[in-house]
Amino acid sequence: MLRKITQLEHYSILKYLLKWLFLSLPLGIATGSVVALFIWLLNTSILFRFSHPYLLYFLPIAGIAIHFIYKAWGKSSEKGNNLIIDEIHKPGGGVPPQMGPLVLITTVLTHLFGGSAGREGTAVQIGGSIARLFAKWFKLSERDIKVLLMAGIASGFGSVFGTPLTGAIFGIEVIALGKLKYDAIIPCLFASIIGDITVNAWQIKHTGYHINFTQGNNFLFSGYLHWDLLLMSKIMIAAIVFGLASYVFSEMIHNIKKLFLKFISVKWLIPFIGGVIIILLTFLVGKSDYLGLGVNPEYPESVTILSSFTNGGADALSWLWKTVFTAITLGTGFKGGEVTPLFYIGSTLGNSLAVLMDAPVSLFAALGFIAVFAGATNTPLACTIMGVELFGGEYILYFALACFIAYFFSGHTGIYSSQRIGIAKGWSNKYADETTLKDVQEKRDGYLAMKFSKYKF
Repeated sequence: MLRKITQLEHYSILKYLLKWLFLSLPLGIATGSVVALFIWLLNTSILFRFSHPYLLYFLPIAGIAIHFIYKAWGKSSEKGNNLIIDEIHKPGGGVPPQMGPLVLITTVLTHLFGGSAGREGTAVQIGGSIARLFAKWFKLSERDIKVLLMAGIASGFGSVFGTPLTGAIFGIEVIALGKLKYDAIIPCLFASIIGDITVNAWQIKHTGYHINFTQGNNFLFSGYLHWDLLLMSKIMIAAIVFGLASYVFSEMIHNIKKLFLKFISVKWLIPFIGGVIIILLTFLVGKSDYLGLGVNPEYPESVTILSSFTNGGADALSWLWKTVFTAITLGTGFKGGEVTPLFYIGSTLGNSLAVLMDAPVSLFAALGFIAVFAGATNTPLACTIMGVELFGGEYILYFALACFIAYFFSGHTGIYSSQRIGIAKGWSNKYADETTLKDVQEKRDGYLAMKFSKYKF
């Protein structure tokens, strides 16, 4: 009888669930605890800079320090999130255990001195480095290592934003365009939920957002679905713009990195010059709104993510300035994530588009918040779920419409160059299966170089 039970498919499934619950529990607790420490340090450093604005003048020196920290102890950690994605696709040198502590320290340094960066990249790298360390301790197989790395991504992402379901979907969606790694969904879900619970247990609070817009009942779908066809047409137009903004952001970071590496041979000069440019841009703009995360206001009239949900809460070009500040910060070697700046870019762009199209400001700010992120990370499903977790399920149809259209219009580009193309966008046969975004970028660069070589200046 016992032998028959052990041969049942459901017995194997139960063993699988118990195994990954056992592995995900310590992973989620460890990742959530380090992420909680990171969020506390990050918020403390940002508030300290607000009260000591002169710290911005030391940003170039901080850039040099970050460069030498990674040169001395970083090894392959410099590749960041792309290293974790590479290890999931094709295990090689592994994710070094020092990746998490290094990126935590250097991200806090970036924000303390005014660099424009995010926090998701840091949380993901914390989760990935802890996952790889646990895999070594538990002596897991290559297949299980890949799954645990995805769970580490999910735990880091879900816990840093307080969106556990988004974290789980992000962990299986970010690896390849057009394909979901469902074999890892249970570990990702376990790890993300446990990570989020752990952050909450440490009394770390996440920013709350609210859409101040009430939908009317459409006569075709009254009582079930609330669709305003005129509003939907405006959302579709805005979604195209959101996708193009994602494309501009990704390409700008890539080209700034490429440009500096090409013309500056002394590597520590790159972050130094990047810091100087950020200081000069701050003087040019005349305010410090585009430094740091862009979540907490430095002064009452600051343009922030929260302010963009209100009428008059963003300037017409706030999204463009934030794009430039962040691209220079990250493109010249400072550390941090891209996602929170993408939230800022999207919400302020949504605010501007709402004014142009006479649409609900808070709704369009929320749509831009998730849609620009969807286009830049190629994770439209995770971003749709994020909309529900952050803003409520009432607008899920609008969230999906904005995120998936932005995903297609961002093209075959993104902030994670190691992402592989599982299924090309728009049924294109131009890109081979499993081609990375880095390969696509190199081909595009080569094509442009060939075209421009015909012209002599």
